[in-house]
Amino acid sequence: MTASRPHFHFTPAAGWMNDPNGLVYFDGEYHLFFQYRKPRHWGHAVSRDLVQWQELPVALEPNALGEMWSGSAVVDWHNTSGLFDDRPGLAALVTQRTHGAQVQSLASSQDAGRTWTMYANNPVLANPDHLDFRDPKVFWHEPSGRWLMVLAAGDCVQFYTSPDLREWTFRSDFRADLGTRTGVWECPDLVELPIDGGAGSAWVLHLSTSGAIGSLMHYFVGTFDGTHFSAATTGVTDYGEDFYAAVTWLGRPAGDQRVLWIGWMNNWRYGYHVATTPWQGAMTIPRELGLARTPAGLRLTQRPARELAQRRGTAFRLENALIAGSPTLELRGQALEIIAELHAGDANSFGLRVRVGLEQHTTIGYDLTSGELFLDRRASGQSPHATFPARHAAPLALDDGRLRLHIFVDTCSVEVFAGAGTVVLTDLIFPDDTAVGVEVFAEGGAAELLMLEAYQL
Repeated sequence: MTASRPHFHFTPAAGWMNDPNGLVYFDGEYHLFFQYRKPRHWGHAVSRDLVQWQELPVALEPNALGEMWSGSAVVDWHNTSGLFDDRPGLAALVTQRTHGAQVQSLASSQDAGRTWTMYANNPVLANPDHLDFRDPKVFWHEPSGRWLMVLAAGDCVQFYTSPDLREWTFRSDFRADLGTRTGVWECPDLVELPIDGGAGSAWVLHLSTSGAIGSLMHYFVGTFDGTHFSAATTGVTDYGEDFYAAVTWLGRPAGDQRVLWIGWMNNWRYGYHVATTPWQGAMTIPRELGLARTPAGLRLTQRPARELAQRRGTAFRLENALIAGSPTLELRGQALEIIAELHAGDANSFGLRVRVGLEQHTTIGYDLTSGELFLDRRASGQSPHATFPARHAAPLALDDGRLRLHIFVDTCSVEVFAGAGTVVLTDLIFPDDTAVGVEVFAEGGAAELLMLEAYQL
């Protein structure tokens, strides 16, 4: 498959990449480790602004205990581990597979992640007989004054605590019925998020599941007392096919209270069939997380990280235009940020088409009959797998007939944010390089484009 490298999504210079690992902010740098190559290594990149990334040499390589699977990194500010000298360092907890069993190992770095030393007494957490026992997310839980580990263990998430990152004690587990969209549980994350920009907070447990029907992320909103997590509401994190294994960054610049994360932009159903070259695999844009109060309860919100505005180039603006049929706009590009507000009028469906070319387009629209926002890539270009051509939809109520969209289009992807961030759809696409047009459309009647603001990226 031929495809141009993304303009503003992170990809490795060459080779396979999947889950983001070890997301941590330290000494002015955002660290992005990631699953890399086969057998699995930890690749490594750093950024000072979440926009420009510098890929560094491989951080962790397979050893006698096995490959380096997913995990997390922390700053040991007070040398609780005894692995550092007179200044803080980075510690990583990573899953390895030894003699057929998944175990958790510890590594440390005293030079901001450039070189790593494996702990002499690994594994620090042996496998208590689970087929799947992996992907530790570790953070310091201030109220209880100890390290907390969230771990995927078969059909549940388990919680462990430690005073020193070396000795771990089981505390509790969490189970949930995910219906027909269940599969292997992996890449859990537990984080406290602000509600409506600061009106209180709640704990959110994130979970990725992958099975025969594909890959999907779920979230659970609830309470956490340092030992047990209890869920009150649940939801789907992203209604597209290509947002997976996302985890949050630990730490942030002084004065910055945001919670940020990033996900793998792919799907295990066809991931290995996406034969781009010389790289294979990309990350999503970084996103800011929060919670919103809705009639259905608290819902996760995701918004593009504000740093992405640094990428904005030539601007395009259009206001108060009637949409009948599918007129083409004087806007073209492989990489665009689009902010739009539309009104349904008397149309049955309406929206935009991006990466429009000869018999190619990707549709972002709203269906009045079903009350759904949809992302349709069935005519988007090349298909790496038989299941790839598809239409993905999410329930969304219009605001007095208005639809507000924030869209990021790149050479190989579309990310759509709506409903003040409560509804997100992320899909890979593989159009020809010549497919650069943008259209608006209305079917079954006329709609109105109230405002469209776009930027070349």
